[in-house]
Amino acid sequence: MRASPIQPTVDFDADGEQHGFLKLPHSHDDSAWGAVMIPLTVIRNGDGPTALLTGGNHGDEYEGPIALTKLAGTLKASDVSGRVIVVPFMNFPAFRAGTRTSPIDRGNLNRSFPGKPDGTVTEKIADYFQRYLLPLADYVLDLHAGGRTLDFVPFAAIHLLPDATQQARCEAAMRAFGAPYSMRMLELDSVGLYDTAVEEAGKVFVSTELGGGGTATVQSVAVAERGVRGFLQHAGILKQDEATRAAPRTTTLLDMPDGSCYTTSEHDGLLDLCKDLGEMVDSGEVIARVYDAARTGVAPVEYRARRAGMLAARHFPGLVRIGDTVAVVADVLERGIPVAV
Repeated sequence: MRASPIQPTVDFDADGEQHGFLKLPHSHDDSAWGAVMIPLTVIRNGDGPTALLTGGNHGDEYEGPIALTKLAGTLKASDVSGRVIVVPFMNFPAFRAGTRTSPIDRGNLNRSFPGKPDGTVTEKIADYFQRYLLPLADYVLDLHAGGRTLDFVPFAAIHLLPDATQQARCEAAMRAFGAPYSMRMLELDSVGLYDTAVEEAGKVFVSTELGGGGTATVQSVAVAERGVRGFLQHAGILKQDEATRAAPRTTTLLDMPDGSCYTTSEHDGLLDLCKDLGEMVDSGEVIARVYDAARTGVAPVEYRARRAGMLAARHFPGLVRIGDTVAVVADVLERGIPVAV
């Protein structure tokens, strides 16, 4: 396979703190010899494990970019044992546009792996992560939120894996992240996911969903910042600090065992959610109504929960289209689990 056209402006093997770019040549109307410049930071101090921290996989999700930008500006080489690679805006064109997909090629980076070195801009970014960055990493954390069309209770997440040892290592890292909720997540379609690429490479991988609505809150950013440090401490790259020891936290373990967790809209219209995020629902209970937004006097369509559990995700904002996920109901497996780094 041909080499990637992306060139880093940093030396991944050098000790110290480096702030640079992944430079992807991109010729277009406004810049004949232009480039997509993806910011990154590399912080290294001697031998030790490597953590790859990413945000902005989707461009309308902001907790990751905020938390990782702050980390990149404050973390010192003397703080770490090993290496931290920070990419706050993984799909930089999408991040700049504030959209889920790239405005250049409409590519969804999280459905583009393993990518192609001679493909679209989005495929070239995926290829570089697949073939150049993932081999460097032992631990990978990809920070997501709901973007403009979903909202979530704040959770760290892993998937069920065929390798029991890898599964256990991922679950331990998820708990160390210390989000209010920890999810064993079911993907309806895992083809092309960054998650799948990382897991198939045998790495310890944790993802998140930390809110939504196309914005970030003080609380959701705080979850991200604490979680990143907990993840790095668990990896042995950062030492546990006094603040972590003085403020023990707990998490609630959730599970999405099958497709009945998902409620999908079969209509266009005005969405009326009947439950708030974090509330418990019974099987068969009405969780949403969709009203015909083109006329009055028409009875709404009711959507009922297909299982009992907790409302973990909802559509956002108030208008819904056929095929949209209206709600996700997850099983509550265990509450009050101590967060142990």
